[in-house]
Amino acid sequence: MDAPKTGEFAHIGKSVVVKGELSGSEDLYVDGNVEGSIELRNHSLIVGPNGTIKATVTAKSVVVQGKVNGAISASERVELRKSAVVNGDVSTHRIAIEDGASFQGKIDIQREPGKAVAS
Repeated sequence: MDAPKTGEFAHIGKSVVVKGELSGSEDLYVDGNVEGSIELRNHSLIVGPNGTIKATVTAKSVVVQGKVNGAISASERVELRKSAVVNGDVSTHRIAIEDGASFQGKIDIQREPGKAVAS
């Protein structure tokens, strides 16, 4: 997922600064600065290469190309691209970390509900 085509995602540009609670019912691409909290429970968040997030993030899936300082909780997947710098705990079902990504925190891989544990 690189920069999304116009219309596919709500877009916060490079020069935009948001402070406070950010929530929505559509996918979001952030290439600016966000401080506070981001809640997109059933939607995706992409942090672009210029994006800087200082927030608690809750989303269906999260792709990080920029910087995130705060906890990330994704119900499906978190992907840290090679340019990502993440400082905070991650809780998700699946995670992918590319070579070159910087990550400091702990990862909590959640089991999908209803899946039996092999003994």
